[in-house]
Amino acid sequence: MPDLNLPQFIAVAVLPILFAITVHEVAHGWVAKRFGDPTAQRLGRLTLNPLKHIDPVGTVLIPALLLILHAGFLFGWARPVPVTWENLRHPKRDMVFVAAAGPAANLLMAFFWGAVARLATVLPPQADWAAVPLTLMGEIGISINVLLMVFNLLPLPPLDGGRVAVGLLPGPLSWQLSRVEPYGFFILLGLMAVGALWFVIQPVASLVTGLVRLVVGL
Repeated sequence: MPDLNLPQFIAVAVLPILFAITVHEVAHGWVAKRFGDPTAQRLGRLTLNPLKHIDPVGTVLIPALLLILHAGFLFGWARPVPVTWENLRHPKRDMVFVAAAGPAANLLMAFFWGAVARLATVLPPQADWAAVPLTLMGEIGISINVLLMVFNLLPLPPLDGGRVAVGLLPGPLSWQLSRVEPYGFFILLGLMAVGALWFVIQPVASLVTGLVRLVVGL
């Protein structure tokens, strides 16, 4: 990928990033509805309109500051889709599927953006005006979706992986892990500050990225 200045990066990254967070949240709400909880639908959150999912601080301010400050990494969040746990037919079991839906959606989108990048490679030379931005968007789309998937699968509440673990663990262990949730965000910040978070995420993200690129033929 060529070096991009900040405006160029934003121009090609905005669409993959918005779709990554939007489809991730919609997937949670859609699966929750399938298992008996219509809360997200009633609140108008089962929509691909990114404005319904953007958090002004987590989706806009924090990532923008990190880009401007050349922090070397991106971090942010969207407005979580509300799920009424008690509405699910089998709450403990069903929350596993609801939580896993977001990372699964990111994996599917990584393959989609990989296909976009692969398509750009077969366009004729006279279509470089389309091939170059499609390639950049595809590469960024793969990266952001894989990172979101791996990050969210960390077994730490309130991340999706934490909720999956709470649903899968037997009663006492599940309860103990669920008690970590109020402190999960601060634990993540601490891991990020000392570099441990990237140390955990990077090898898995590289493996998944390689798999996506292999499957789509990049």
